[in-house]
Amino acid sequence: MKRILPLLLALLLFAAVGTAAYAEPIQSRAVIGADLTEEQISAVYESFAVKRGTVIELRVNNQEERKYLEGYVDSALIGTRSISCVYVELLPSGSGMNVTTKNITWCTPEMYMSALATAGITDARIIVSAPFGVSGTAAMTGVYKAYEDMTGKKIDDLAKLISTQELTITGDLANEIGSMDSTSIVNDLKLMLDETKTMSDDQLKATILDIAGEYNVKLSDYQIQQLITLCRSLEKLDGEALRSRVEEVQGTLNKLSDAKTEVTGFIGTVKEVIDSIAGFFERIGKFLGL
Repeated sequence: MKRILPLLLALLLFAAVGTAAYAEPIQSRAVIGADLTEEQISAVYESFAVKRGTVIELRVNNQEERKYLEGYVDSALIGTRSISCVYVELLPSGSGMNVTTKNITWCTPEMYMSALATAGITDARIIVSAPFGVSGTAAMTGVYKAYEDMTGKKIDDLAKLISTQELTITGDLANEIGSMDSTSIVNDLKLMLDETKTMSDDQLKATILDIAGEYNVKLSDYQIQQLITLCRSLEKLDGEALRSRVEEVQGTLNKLSDAKTEVTGFIGTVKEVIDSIAGFFERIGKFLGL
């Protein structure tokens, strides 16, 4: 028995080492803007919390970015240099999306999640970063490039164009109604593309107004027309596959929304306590004639 026990332990250890040795490595890429200096690249890697050289690095230039942005994004937002960078790590199926940003002034994590799902990208951890404040619209091109390089699969060009269109329309709406509501309205429309296909523009307009009303949001005629245009574009994609991805992303967005609500509530409670304490000492001061 004494001889068998060490043998069993050795076999278990060998099995563990063997499993680790054959475990599938994490697929990840860093896509760096072509116009960054070495110092700026170092700063971006710090924001990724990744040591340069430990991940395959790709580059993206302004010409590549414009391929999908021109016609959808104001030239002022695109710029003439490639600055936005992304770190993309593939996650096991069913893991969902995890997007964070740094120095990105126009696009929010929820906007990226929703638009990338339209392009067919899910189950990934993504960090969008820049050495200084930029809009972040060009980062989508970096994500496409990383995803295609890791999977060996080309993302449909139409899906790329429509996801970029979605990002910009959602961004325009977010300026007026907030990114969470704008993303939620767009995702609600995505879930009913089978129905919108048979609707006239007037019927679709009425549907959009109903959805906006559920979020207590008022939309201008221009914003409604943007959403109608986006719907007509989305209808060109595989509706069933898109629905599946949207439902997955919507779950993540709901969690984010709940978390933001909890944080806002906590901050409000803390403020009330501080105001109450301040009022208490103010009353004591008056009582003492201070």
